[in-house]
Amino acid sequence: MKSNLASQLVTADCAIAFATRYSRYLQRLLSANPAVLSTVELEQPFTTAEMAAALAAMSILDDASLGRALRRLRQRVMARLIARDLGGRASLDEVVSTVTQLAEISIRTAVAQLHTDLAAMHGEPRGATDGTAQQLHVVGMGKLGGAELNASSDIDLVLVYPEEGDTDGTRSLSNHEFFTRLARRLIGALSEWTEDGFVFRVDTRLRPYGDSGPLVVSFDMLENYLITQGRAWERYAWIKGRPLTGDQQDALLALVRPFVFRRHLDYGAFASMRGLHSQIRHEVNRRDRLDNIKLGPGGIREIEFIAQVFQLIRGGHERVLQTQSTLPVLAALGARQIIAPAAVAELHAAYVFLRNLEHRLQYRDDQQTQELPTDPAERALLAESMGYANETAFLAALVQHRTAVSVHFNAIFAETDSNEHPLAGLWQEQAGSEHGDNAAAVEQLAALGFARAPELCRQLNLLRNGSRYRQMPAASQRRLDRLVPAAIATAASRRDPDATAERLLALFESVSRREAYLALLHEYPHALERVADLMSASAWVAQYITQQPILLDELLDARTLLAPPDWNALRNSLAEALASAAGDIERQMDLLRHFKHTQTLRCVAQDLAGTLPLETLSDQLSDLACVILEEVLRLSWQGLRQRHCATPRFAIVGYGKLGGKELGYASDLDIVFVYDDAAPEAAENYARLAQRINHWLTSITAAGVLYETDLRLRPDGAGGLLVTPLESLRRYQLQQAWLWEHQALTRARSVAGDAAIGRAFEELRITVLRKPRELPALREGIIGMRAKMLDAHPNTSSLFDIKHDPGGIIDVEFMVQYLVLGHAHDHAELTANSGNLALLKTAASLQLIPATDADAVRTAYRQFRQLQHQLRLAGERYARVEPRSVATATAAVRKLWKILFGDAPVTATAASGAPGGAATA
Repeated sequence: MKSNLASQLVTADCAIAFATRYSRYLQRLLSANPAVLSTVELEQPFTTAEMAAALAAMSILDDASLGRALRRLRQRVMARLIARDLGGRASLDEVVSTVTQLAEISIRTAVAQLHTDLAAMHGEPRGATDGTAQQLHVVGMGKLGGAELNASSDIDLVLVYPEEGDTDGTRSLSNHEFFTRLARRLIGALSEWTEDGFVFRVDTRLRPYGDSGPLVVSFDMLENYLITQGRAWERYAWIKGRPLTGDQQDALLALVRPFVFRRHLDYGAFASMRGLHSQIRHEVNRRDRLDNIKLGPGGIREIEFIAQVFQLIRGGHERVLQTQSTLPVLAALGARQIIAPAAVAELHAAYVFLRNLEHRLQYRDDQQTQELPTDPAERALLAESMGYANETAFLAALVQHRTAVSVHFNAIFAETDSNEHPLAGLWQEQAGSEHGDNAAAVEQLAALGFARAPELCRQLNLLRNGSRYRQMPAASQRRLDRLVPAAIATAASRRDPDATAERLLALFESVSRREAYLALLHEYPHALERVADLMSASAWVAQYITQQPILLDELLDARTLLAPPDWNALRNSLAEALASAAGDIERQMDLLRHFKHTQTLRCVAQDLAGTLPLETLSDQLSDLACVILEEVLRLSWQGLRQRHCATPRFAIVGYGKLGGKELGYASDLDIVFVYDDAAPEAAENYARLAQRINHWLTSITAAGVLYETDLRLRPDGAGGLLVTPLESLRRYQLQQAWLWEHQALTRARSVAGDAAIGRAFEELRITVLRKPRELPALREGIIGMRAKMLDAHPNTSSLFDIKHDPGGIIDVEFMVQYLVLGHAHDHAELTANSGNLALLKTAASLQLIPATDADAVRTAYRQFRQLQHQLRLAGERYARVEPRSVATATAAVRKLWKILFGDAPVTATAASGAPGGAATA
């Protein structure tokens, strides 16, 4: 429901009249100091610059004049703010920003004045390490840290200084004593009541050890406390921690950030936040404060908890969630589909409504209250201030917003079923069992459909009695105790129960020391169902997920898991994430790997769901590689110390499966580096760039590798230069290249880097492919090269090797390459890098091969690739099948081979192909 406040804009006189009628605080203020009314300028907000000018016009010489100046500034700011807000001129953003800016300028002014005064008596505080001058760092917590202070808010402060040491004056103090005195005077300047009122109430209980701890602490003490004694609620509190003063704010944030935002997804935050909320709800019920719009059901705190739980879970992984303000976090969660956009819209509307209501409750008497009044007259006035005609309409809107918040809160924080699983006894009975030979357990597993029940019982026993389980924290043990019975039941309903259970137990074993993943599967039972589906379908996928358990997070939302890729959006999100980690190469490497793993898993899920044809899958995996290569090239160039130009005139050329857009899940990248730059330092700089690119791609980090690479297709192979000038590549391809290098050009394209070089390479590729060639010599060279490849991949089994054996994939590829190299001179359409299936069709349309044979080979090639793909998913090392299962396909390939190459045997003694493939000049 939209608020009525936007339509409440009234004239200035009416606005001031209503504000003074509504706010008893404003009545008292104007009665005591009528001059304040002249400062109430309703047509513009009270800006930071205006606040600074007002303070500059006042004489601040000591603590008394400081306190007086700050309080009188507050009076002027609040008078205008109340009148603008109640008169419909101020948005929620203006209200919270204005109060926050007032707090910030008050704190900074007071710290600067008090530091100067103390330093005049005792000298400047100096660090013991190198004598650097020290400053007090005031950290705003809570709504001050989030830049969303309410009208009569306390300000939560934590006060820290960089390091121990002493002041350099004659009346020297330790740094700790200096900043303690400064802090006490700061608190007094802000919170003590005088004839002018107060500035802000100050609460410092969020500091280490709370009330019993020192008022100020050093960076080292804060860090040690957070590491050794920081509790779950303190992580929640420090989300909003924002330094307001001091010259080492970045260092302070770097110290706190690892405590708040874990490097990996932290689904254990659900339980912590749920417990904290339960304590608050218990206190609300105990004090009968259900009408509290902050702490009660459907109140402000529940909206904040929703935002903050996902910050704790995902903030270390997604920097955009590390912001301190609630509404931007909600917007980011909606944009990433972590929370449904419709839910975000309802939470946003409720937050604005409740915060506006909170301000009106506080405008009444300048009290920090969130309680709805019980007096009917008060409620009627409150409804009027919110823009409603009567109390009934107002309360209906309030109930609607609070109900919406409660629905979303309960959906997110609902606890999983706490009843004991029917198979819990089977798991618990393994405790103390020495060999997993519990007859009753074996019988129960067999009844569930497990063919290898004794073996599964043995695996359960090893996990239940193993050292990893015994060393797990109690909370992790409890989660695993609930997950294992659920996993057994889930596996029992899959096509291959034994393999599914074995793979799930291997996953549990792998993540047993990482509580966050156990928490994820515990909090989201449907994620366990999805991971069981994937693991049941593919041994390779099971291993992939076990090695990269961060992918479990992707199983939470089927909408994103099964959605087609939007490469522009994905490219932008990757660039944004990499930019947020600028300067941290290890982090950027991991982000690239997580990006690849995530997109690969989405392809896998759609592949196994039957919604992604193999050709489309290969296209998507190839597009993914291109996106990654483009980013790696950019980051590698930025990381070079010596760069002779802003943008490198450099391109990456893909060959093989990358060039032909036939990448599979585990394909390596055949790439060549090319540049076109006459600068004297170009060769050396681009050689370093190529080395750096290869390092980014192949380095093993905690997130694995990006891609294995093969760089041997460059001129002169492994013995040649790592990078090749474009002109040298042209000369080599036209004058020196071997036949197999021209064969490779049939599946080559520029995949990243300078577009002009990419176009020039394509022109060169077409020129080379269209060179006239003597067909007998070409045929002899192709047969010889095929024989070499066959000798390099011997198959001594009784199975048919789909890729390497005669009649398989390699034969199809060689026939297509022969047709291109032999006939592109007369038929330019054969130079298209459109894939083997399309080129076979083109050759048939040109009557170079019989159409029926072309169709038969196309069908065979599809079958071979599908079988190869299925065997990869099954985790097989070789793509080999029973010969009878592909007899029709191999016969079709052999027939076309005979048409093109005759009865010449494929042997190692056949001609090997001279430079240029025996091409005529």
